[in-house]
Amino acid sequence: MRLNGWCPQSTAKRLSWSLLLCGLLSLSVYTAASRAAIALTVLSNDPYTNTTSFHQAEVEPASFASGSTVVTAFQAGRFPDGGSSNIGFATSANGGSTWKNGFLPGTTVYAKPAGPYQAVSDEAVAFDAKHGVWQIIMDGLDSDSVGVAVLVSRSIDGGNTWNSPVTVSAGTNDQDRDKTWIVCDNNAGSPYYGNCYAEWDDMGHNQQLHMAVSKDGGATWTQSKVPTAPAVIGGQPLVQPSGKVIMPIQQASKIVSFASTNGGTSYTGPTTIATLSYHTVAGNFRGAPNVTAAMDSTGKVYAAWQDCRFIANCTANDIVYSSSADGTTWSAVTRIPIDSITSGVDHFLPGLAVDPSTSGATTKLAVTYLYYPVSNCTESTCQLDVGFVRSSNAGSTWTAKTQEAGPMTMSRLPETSQGYMIGDFISTAFVTTSAGDSPMSFFESALAVTGKTCTLGDIKSCQERTVEHAFAP
Repeated sequence: MRLNGWCPQSTAKRLSWSLLLCGLLSLSVYTAASRAAIALTVLSNDPYTNTTSFHQAEVEPASFASGSTVVTAFQAGRFPDGGSSNIGFATSANGGSTWKNGFLPGTTVYAKPAGPYQAVSDEAVAFDAKHGVWQIIMDGLDSDSVGVAVLVSRSIDGGNTWNSPVTVSAGTNDQDRDKTWIVCDNNAGSPYYGNCYAEWDDMGHNQQLHMAVSKDGGATWTQSKVPTAPAVIGGQPLVQPSGKVIMPIQQASKIVSFASTNGGTSYTGPTTIATLSYHTVAGNFRGAPNVTAAMDSTGKVYAAWQDCRFIANCTANDIVYSSSADGTTWSAVTRIPIDSITSGVDHFLPGLAVDPSTSGATTKLAVTYLYYPVSNCTESTCQLDVGFVRSSNAGSTWTAKTQEAGPMTMSRLPETSQGYMIGDFISTAFVTTSAGDSPMSFFESALAVTGKTCTLGDIKSCQERTVEHAFAP
């Protein structure tokens, strides 16, 4: 049973749940012009019908933007004990005006053409400007939900079509590869321009850190030398203009960072950013304190996560962040003042973006996040919403929050062995539009579907009504 680093690993077979396709989970986009009318443009629908995963169900969007081109990747057909039927993508080359979508080939037994894996998970997106290659990284899972491979699918036509994946890491060394991420060095002045860096942890060996580097657009990969670093999960590497790689990541009860100054050959660390202090999200919801990171034009790194240190008795979470110019010295943890510390609102699973063309006192930040208006709720009473805030002055002040979706009830979300899931992360990216750089939020929401009757053994799973959106405030 795949538990993504939060509970002990077991090899229990995946449950066979027969689901009636009576809901909708899709990737969709709101544009700024249509915000007032709440017009929804559907970008993707889960096409899979295997009876072992939830349908329609697309969760956990990652995204990356390069100029006016933005690619998001997401899981389609979520299994209750880990992974999905396939990874989908949606690509816009014009700042979100129009989109093309599809699903990756050669991944799972459900893909077209079929691949060797039973499920795929933990997708992330990168663009390699030197080689002109878009890349989507993921785990390949076996029938026991063990991560037997780290994979990268590549696109050489702007994210419109994708090749069957290449292997970053695989073998019979009993690794359980988990929580992959990827970034590329797009700084033309860097001595390592064109290098791409992959990260994952090994759940089979106490979540030991692993890294790899590619110098040919993701076609081949070399394993990096990393410190012995157990209990890590959810790293997000970034590359400074100098070519230095800085990676914030959770390690046990801390947020730490690792760094490489030699093009990914080896890494040093960990350097402590902050200790973790977080409120457990209510409602049987899967909401771990994963870090999200982004970088400004000078290489200043911002790392954000959910945290309760500013709230009396740790009864709810804020979204907080720390920043660093070198990955070694980090600023004091700063609270984003979305709601008052006595509001009782719980904020969690942030997706942070920094406008890569800005820096200094005019750095533009944007955060999409989930929240409960009432932190002290139950599985039957929790109301899940999606919020958004932004700053145009490096976090000195923030806008009032925008409610982008919700409220959602837990019974409309896919279930996992760790609770109801909307994803272990959501995503924000700055995209170049005709009006300039604009943040775009990628997230899921759950909607009621009327006029349909579901008859199967597990009526709760039949009540899922989830939709995935992108929104350009």
